[in-house]
Amino acid sequence: MKIIVAATVKTHIISGFLGAGKTTLLQQLLQQKPENETWAILMNEFGEIGVDQQLLPNAQGFEVKELLGGCLCCSSQLPMQIALSRLIQEKQPDRLFIEPTGLGHPAQLLEQLTEPHWQTQIDMRALVTVIDGSRLHDTAWVKQDLYQDQLKAAQIVVVSHQDSMSEHDQQVLAQFKNEYLADVQHWLMSEQGNIQLVQVDLPHQGIQRKIVPLIHIQKQLNRTEALPVIKQLPYHYVERANGYTVAGWKFSKRWQFDFYDVLDVLCDQKNWLRIKGIFNTNQGWMVFNFNPEDLNYKSTEEGLDNRVEMITQQDQDWESFETALLKCRIDSLEKAQ
Repeated sequence: MKIIVAATVKTHIISGFLGAGKTTLLQQLLQQKPENETWAILMNEFGEIGVDQQLLPNAQGFEVKELLGGCLCCSSQLPMQIALSRLIQEKQPDRLFIEPTGLGHPAQLLEQLTEPHWQTQIDMRALVTVIDGSRLHDTAWVKQDLYQDQLKAAQIVVVSHQDSMSEHDQQVLAQFKNEYLADVQHWLMSEQGNIQLVQVDLPHQGIQRKIVPLIHIQKQLNRTEALPVIKQLPYHYVERANGYTVAGWKFSKRWQFDFYDVLDVLCDQKNWLRIKGIFNTNQGWMVFNFNPEDLNYKSTEEGLDNRVEMITQQDQDWESFETALLKCRIDSLEKAQ
């Protein structure tokens, strides 16, 4: 008896904030389906009444499933897992598109769908995030945490409404390309979703982030033992993607730093591409956003923690940087902690 092993389904996540143009892009991609293939679409609406499904093809060769209420990105969404499994097993599509709600966190969904038990069913492709180019000038819009989370999760960013972009929008887009250079591989300009499937049909590239104790703490550990799993602050991490290295540190929000000392340490660094940080200082909470052309810092609202992240293309002496940073502490806690 010959055993037939089903091929994995090429799977695309099309994410984006509210009104960015996800469905328009999806419609354009669906028009490129070969006649002999079956494509499936799993859509998610946060409300209880779905509209977008009515905008998609209801013809032979397409299978559309809509999940209403809640967000399928959330780790507790068992209905999504069941619906997706049934869709794959019953319809056996050649390609699958997943469009989460504009209020969703695609990184959480991607984390679920790259777990080992899905690897025999899904061939995950590059995560796509759609942004409305004509709204990039709207600071209140683009500074929302969810908006930025969706950008950071993207491997490909599709910029819609390019014909309506102002000069200010173009400037913000240039800033975004610099700010997310370690995350986003490709930026595609789109008008009415005119993106070719081949442009987004790229393999997903996972980013391995290793969260470990602070470097000076690591030196005190037994080198023959594996580093402990870190579940609380403080910690240090390094991740590598697209030829860049991202190193970061997170400390308790109770730790306080001398503002000018932190500024000096950040300004002393060499061969970096971007530095971002937020610190509880003796001048209040301060956010630092450095790129090679501009060293910005300003007051900000209280953060969840102290944190700093540096992007480079060259190896750095991270231990020296961490040591200098910890010397900037001025709170009463033991600085050697």
